[in-house]
Amino acid sequence: MRRLLIGAVTAVAVLLAGCSTRSDDDTDTARSTSPAAGASSKANGDFGTLKNVCGPGTAEASNAASNAASDVQGVTDKKIQVGVMTDMGFTKKSEFVDAAEVFTSWCNDAGGINGREIAPVTRDTRLMEVRQRTLEACKADFALVGGGAALDSLGVKDRLKCLLPNFPGQSSQIGAIGSDLQVIAAAPIAGYFQYSGYYTWLLKEKYPGSARKVGIIAGDSPVTKVMAAQFTEAVEGLGGKVDYSDLYPASGVADWTPYAQSIKKNGVKGLIFLGDFASLAKLEQALTNIGYAPDWIDANSNVYGPAFTQLAGPALAKQHNYAELFATVPVESAADSPATQQVIDLFKQYAPGKQVTYPALRAFSAWLLFATAARDCAELTRTCVYDNARKNTDWTAGGLQAPFDLTSKEPPTCYLVVEATTKGWRAADFKPDKGAFRCDAPAYKYRGDYGKPVTLADVGKSLSDLT
Repeated sequence: MRRLLIGAVTAVAVLLAGCSTRSDDDTDTARSTSPAAGASSKANGDFGTLKNVCGPGTAEASNAASNAASDVQGVTDKKIQVGVMTDMGFTKKSEFVDAAEVFTSWCNDAGGINGREIAPVTRDTRLMEVRQRTLEACKADFALVGGGAALDSLGVKDRLKCLLPNFPGQSSQIGAIGSDLQVIAAAPIAGYFQYSGYYTWLLKEKYPGSARKVGIIAGDSPVTKVMAAQFTEAVEGLGGKVDYSDLYPASGVADWTPYAQSIKKNGVKGLIFLGDFASLAKLEQALTNIGYAPDWIDANSNVYGPAFTQLAGPALAKQHNYAELFATVPVESAADSPATQQVIDLFKQYAPGKQVTYPALRAFSAWLLFATAARDCAELTRTCVYDNARKNTDWTAGGLQAPFDLTSKEPPTCYLVVEATTKGWRAADFKPDKGAFRCDAPAYKYRGDYGKPVTLADVGKSLSDLT
């Protein structure tokens, strides 16, 4: 997920032109969401294999007796206010806010969390205002849920100082991934290469002839330069070799032909692209125009969706694009996944016209994790919700993803690979062995020093301070 919004960091002008797939996104920094007009007031609170995620309860009565709600920020006997981090004021992509609207509308229609309505508040960073939005959340929200920001490490210290738990749909930067009071419903795991199964398949099974001729092209920014170093180390640690690397200007590229010619000249057989999908589409068109195609291109999860396949167009008949989706069932496989189909159906009901994206699926998993953890609290406190969430050893989000052990510091072994074609995305032939997933990924721990996640101790706090 660290690459979901790389375009926001590496290619400002290009991203604004290439990623603005919707024009109706709300960019207010404090947009509250309420149930959709005409929605059912008696929704079923089950999701996938999860039972009674949401439903009525006795929160009002119990808190009237104990007065507990008045002591917990963001919680009353009728409401739980949570923040949703997003960069949509910059990217014009509202998937985290869409997921929040859909999930909370459905949950509230089913009765809320033990009778309390969930009130999500959009915290729009507009890319660079991460600290400002975090500080606002620190003053009002019970927790952060189902969101993400490309520059999320900018707000971690402030979040920990105010003891604000985070259940993100995406975590992007080294300082944030695995930071304290963060509960991620799936990978990544701090300190580990998160694509080891995917790259083992690419380099040793699908295209073994490409292993010693891997190339990397990355946007010229500090963030992607670090990522390029991590990928170089991991590829070589998994038996490959990065034989070619290049950077492209953050301001964008007028003509990708010189890059395509350089790739061809160096005989690159496997290409890792760390940048925005509009630029990748143009590069692949240039490669096709000069008659060259690497064995594979790791387009990364940033490109997953219809916009990339539309931009790349006929080039996809020649270029072989793959992406790993962190063992999340894609929408193309909804026929075989009741949970994924349920998300699609809920979007149609509560946010008609909005797209079910990969980030939206990840966000839904985060919302489900938060809701079930909060549901099981006799007294709703941050400590209880945080501890309940971290106890999950086999989290599947009701069937949206492969099992994930939140108690482990080791990376998960399951992964899922999709392939781009001229007709759209489809599951790749990567030999799944557990339903839609393959679960034999080796663990690759970084040897290089790329930084570390922020801890409570770094800000003079500890878990005993959490209430």
